[in-house]
Amino acid sequence: MATDDILTRPLGGKPTAGQRLRSLRRVRVSPPMIFGGLLAGLVVGASILVVAGDPEGGEPSAVAVIAHREPAVPEPAVQAAARPEEPKSGPSSASDVENASGVTVVRPTGTAAPTDAVVIQVPSAAPVKLSAAPDPRLVERGRHGNIPRLGDGRLRALDVYARPDAGGSGPRIAILVSGLGIGQAATASAITRLPPAISLGFAPYGSDLERTVARAREAGHEALLQAPMEPFDYPDSDPGPQTLLTSSRPPENLDRLSWVMSRFSGFVGIVNYMGAKLTSDPAALEPVLREIGARGLGFVDDGTSPRSLAASLAAKVKVPVARAEIVLDALPRPEAIDRELARLEAQARQKGFAFASASALPMSIERIARWAAEAEARGIRLVPVSVALRGAGPNTRLTSAKP
Repeated sequence: MATDDILTRPLGGKPTAGQRLRSLRRVRVSPPMIFGGLLAGLVVGASILVVAGDPEGGEPSAVAVIAHREPAVPEPAVQAAARPEEPKSGPSSASDVENASGVTVVRPTGTAAPTDAVVIQVPSAAPVKLSAAPDPRLVERGRHGNIPRLGDGRLRALDVYARPDAGGSGPRIAILVSGLGIGQAATASAITRLPPAISLGFAPYGSDLERTVARAREAGHEALLQAPMEPFDYPDSDPGPQTLLTSSRPPENLDRLSWVMSRFSGFVGIVNYMGAKLTSDPAALEPVLREIGARGLGFVDDGTSPRSLAASLAAKVKVPVARAEIVLDALPRPEAIDRELARLEAQARQKGFAFASASALPMSIERIARWAAEAEARGIRLVPVSVALRGAGPNTRLTSAKP
């Protein structure tokens, strides 16, 4: 039987249906053939992946072309200069000007709005420096140590050791805070917290007084020396060793005064430490005042005794004397101290000058320091006590104003 396949079929002829069926029957597919086909397919696919290197696994992809542009040309400098400047923020009030410049603007009391009467206070660029102490021209050796003396040409410690007055207009106030040199905390607080123009009085009993007073003077404070004097209830109230007594003879009191003056250097004058009885006894007080004046010093009455005769004896003994008009902490309460400070300021505005004293109580130092910062902004000018002592020569005296 002739084989019916493509080799025996006439050229150009199409197989019949029966021929196609018989061809399919003759083609048998075995399992090894199927496995071989699958394996070949895997090999071919892996080869294509390796050669083509397509990490996307045949996923569709696109190529974007990035064009490089030239950088934009900046605007000409002329155009930038012609552009209007934005308004800058600046001080918009007097307080802003004060904070930015350090200049204090003071207006008349009671004016709420700016007026033509304005005082501008410019703080000094450098702190005031006091003369070095001791000055060899003003020192002599005494029985207890170095003490002040009147120099050649009547050169006085009152003038050399005084804090310079910067001058200016407006009401002036001098304040003396005494009782320092004993308590370290109070002394340090007074030196650092109080304005330098406030004078400080030192008791003669502290340790290392020379260094303490030098530190106060370096800070700009004028120094005074307290001399212990007999009170009315002595010895129940005892100022301390070397107290000047009404029962002592003048040479003995002067020797005690010499001991007091040898405790430190650089002071402009003597302040009574207690002493209500001695300052009311002219026979005991007069020799003491003469000695103080002869050594180029002044005497300051702290105003605690209404019976003191120091101011009335000033002209007779030719010694500069100043008496405090107000004792700020006679009643040691915050509200009372504030009230006396307000009275002091009112008196200075009325008379042009006022002088007050206070003790070194922590409360007093705190209230005076707070008031001083505000008073200076209101046009009050703080001055040292030597301004009162040197005001018009040896005959100068300030009498007290009773509350």
